[in-house]
Amino acid sequence: MAEGLILLTTDTIIFLHQVLTEAMYRSKHAIFTLFFSLLLGAAKGQMLIPMDYEGQSDHLKAYGLVYEAIASGYDCHWLLNYRGGSFAILDGDQNIIEKALRKGISYENSSAQALLNLMAELKSPSTNTNSIELERVPKIAVYSPAGKQPWDDAVTLVLTYAEIPFVTIYDEEILNGQLEEYEWLHLHHEDFTGQYGKFYGAYRDAAWYINQKAQFEADARALGYSKVSQVKGAVAKTISSYVNNGGFLFAMCSATDSYDIALAAEGVDICESMFDGDRSAPGAALHLDHSKCFAFENFRLETNPLRYEYSSIDITEKRVRKLKENQDYFELFDFSAKYDVVPTILVQNHTSLVKSFYGQTTAYSPETLKPSTTVLGSNKADKAARYIHGAFGEGYWTFYGGHDPEDYQHRVGDEPTNLMNHPNSAGYRLILNNILFPAAKKPPQKT
Repeated sequence: MAEGLILLTTDTIIFLHQVLTEAMYRSKHAIFTLFFSLLLGAAKGQMLIPMDYEGQSDHLKAYGLVYEAIASGYDCHWLLNYRGGSFAILDGDQNIIEKALRKGISYENSSAQALLNLMAELKSPSTNTNSIELERVPKIAVYSPAGKQPWDDAVTLVLTYAEIPFVTIYDEEILNGQLEEYEWLHLHHEDFTGQYGKFYGAYRDAAWYINQKAQFEADARALGYSKVSQVKGAVAKTISSYVNNGGFLFAMCSATDSYDIALAAEGVDICESMFDGDRSAPGAALHLDHSKCFAFENFRLETNPLRYEYSSIDITEKRVRKLKENQDYFELFDFSAKYDVVPTILVQNHTSLVKSFYGQTTAYSPETLKPSTTVLGSNKADKAARYIHGAFGEGYWTFYGGHDPEDYQHRVGDEPTNLMNHPNSAGYRLILNNILFPAAKKPPQKT
């Protein structure tokens, strides 16, 4: 522990509060009030929020606290590669401390000089650490259809748990130009190709599938499009312009590969008749423009409507199924905290091995990645890319394979994940790294 740091854990505060409460009930209210006030006064000051495994009781809520602190004007810093990517609040006060206690977040009280000395040490050229100022929180939008619940999507689930505000938007809002009001966009588990998630093979006779298809078609007509694939393509193109102009895009599961496929297929009908009423264009795959894609190239379309797959990008069906769940992990890569600040931010965690989890799109074939795509994490068993990132124009994008980091094989109808049971989830932390990423003051990437 750095010199001058004083450990003041949540458990300690709770214990003292209990003791003093008992004193109050023994008619010593005045003594209780004075002592507890002094206790909070002693805690008043600079805060170190540790993010290592041992030091933090609720990693996920810690991000929400830091988000709120930045939004409220506190002087916040991200300590890269220090104790799991800890945070420092240089002007912490009783208000932010009380919030940490209420949320069950562990913190360490510090002097200003101790934290300044620590931050200087982290910037030393001899260490692979850094201290990055957190300037301004992004205004967050989640692309999601009406009626979806927070537990239908890992991002909305963790945003809700961490108490980070967001607004839900969909096709109409994006096509009407409202996306420009937000700095950060998440794509819900969407099919941007207009093939209704490729659920036709297994669920074409299910009431929910029939109703959803009818609703999508009605919505497309209301927006002036004759096909769902056309409106999804227009949305994908609008999002591409948004990122090119400086926006931040995060997507998971099928919203990753289907998005890039939709960009490549602009003006090309790749849908069979059960999806849009007519045959796909002859030789459609030959007319794809991979240069429009963010992450992928040289992929093959899966044209069989009965197969639950879009293309050769995803390797879900090729994964080593004999691998046991407790042995299935993906590894986060190391980056230079001084020279590759952006990827370093995105892989901050209390462990380098993260539990794998399936989705419609689980992981990406290395053969389909563009040279400009940075692999942040890959599966150890099959070497498939799991967590990828890149720049597009003035903005950034991140794709994360899988559906729910704490639901290994998520299936239609599965019970929702309760994050109160997973407050230290390494997989969910990666999502929240992306939430705070736009807040970081980032120097130009040098490598």
